Amino acid sequence: MKLNEAVSQRLQELLKERGMTQYQLSMKSGVPKSTIGNVVNCMYDSVKLRIIHELCQGMNLNVSEFFNSPMFEEENLEP
Repeated sequence: MKLNEAVSQRLQELLKERGMTQYQLSMKSGVPKSTIGNVVNCMYDSVKLRIIHELCQGMNLNVSEFFNSPMFEEENLEP
């Protein structure tokens, strides 16, 4: 899996766990809804850590919790 796909899947997973919509996350994080949609739809080859950090703040979790998933283990990511 590509890194941007892993970020997309993890974000969708966390939104579902929290019962949040992309719009609600946008309001809480300050990240434009269009940017969140682009992350979810893998429109970016890479996502800035600053954006991930802001999304995490909107979901009340830290960056290490975001990346604490088997999908980010090296053997699961394409080089």
